[in-house]
Amino acid sequence: MRIEAYNQVTQIYSASRAAKSKNADSVKKRDEVQISRTGRDYQVAKQAVAEASDIREDRVIQVRKRMASGNYKVDNGDFAAKLLEKYEAYC
Repeated sequence: MRIEAYNQVTQIYSASRAAKSKNADSVKKRDEVQISRTGRDYQVAKQAVAEASDIREDRVIQVRKRMASGNYKVDNGDFAAKLLEKYEAYC
């Protein structure tokens, strides 16, 4: 076995390893996420709904005024129908 040949082969391999590691270091990969226009519109709409109140204050004020004046009358049939609608929606 020739020692000089062995030294030459090891030098070639170490040089190629160094070149590969330099190339790997120079190209730094990053993960990227791109959100489509539809996705952004959905996020904006979702945020607007989340910020909106569940209570319609204008209707609450009207009903309170009618209750206070004694003009607020509830039809039992209408009440039962609405109650059944809600019940059927959950079943």
